[in-house]
Amino acid sequence: MNADNQDFKYTELTEAIIRIFYRVYNKLGYGFLEKVYENAI
Repeated sequence: MNADNQDFKYTELTEAIIRIFYRVYNKLGYGFLEKVYENAI
């Protein structure tokens, strides 16, 4: 399986979710419980 394959069904949605997560993570920093990040998103 090639990880660079762009034929996945929800590629754009997955990338958007990951981008949002990293934006929140970079703003808050590390060490919080998952619920804190969930509420921030």
